[in-house]
Amino acid sequence: MRYGVVLFTSDRGITPADAARAAENAGFDAFYVPEHTHIPVVRAAAHPQTGDSSLPDDRYLRTLDPWVALATAAAVTERITLSTAVALPAEHHPITLAKTIASLDHLSGGRVELGVGFGWNTDELAHHGVDPKKRRTVLRENLGAMRALWSQEEAEFAGDFVNFGPSWSWPKPVRAGVPVLLGAGGTEKSFGWLAKNADGWITTPTEGELGDKIDLLHRVWREAGREGTPRVIALAGRHNSAQLAQWAEAGVTEVVFGLPDRSAEEVLGYIAHLGGKIAPPVPANG
Repeated sequence: MRYGVVLFTSDRGITPADAARAAENAGFDAFYVPEHTHIPVVRAAAHPQTGDSSLPDDRYLRTLDPWVALATAAAVTERITLSTAVALPAEHHPITLAKTIASLDHLSGGRVELGVGFGWNTDELAHHGVDPKKRRTVLRENLGAMRALWSQEEAEFAGDFVNFGPSWSWPKPVRAGVPVLLGAGGTEKSFGWLAKNADGWITTPTEGELGDKIDLLHRVWREAGREGTPRVIALAGRHNSAQLAQWAEAGVTEVVFGLPDRSAEEVLGYIAHLGGKIAPPVPANG
């Protein structure tokens, strides 16, 4: 399995650049950050963990722009994958977001992956003009439009929410396309969307037992006519060797550990300690 860390970025504590550099030196394979453009003060949407309008962490109010954060990480690393867990492309115009992501991928040497979500915060989506009932369709169209811009010399797209005529847009991603990973609950509905629009699944923090859900994902994947197997990225708490072995047997391809909301020095120590359990350290000079 691959191993990664996710930093819930904010305007306090360790910077994304320092965390990503430490993670790469400790042997990790991937570095993730989240996205919220803003948090409406008055919300009807319930948070998936609290079950009501309260938030489990005040960093939701303070998240850094994910692409700026990952750009700073790209500048001080060489091999670690730069990802989102998760970004919200439905809240952005796909032409400008495609340019941002392709530019970061170009400058990082092809290390960008795009973790996406439908958006639990429907009030946030509404502020961006997205009907919460249409968020899956908006996300699908925005991804389709971005893929057109990433792959076609003269790109165009026609949908219900995105329309543009033949256009030039460079740079293109280094690889054939930026891998897309869906962060959502492990349901047949979500997996059906994933099998048509994404390359893998990022579990949710409250997912529970993964074996049966991974089996369901594989079945839906095959029924959609997809070849190979989908990637499965499991979000983990503390290091648990028995759990990691079970996940590997079940088909998890990558485990991502959350970093604590502590001082920069404490987070650096945590990364080094955790890295010593999962991989040999990588020398600072590569």
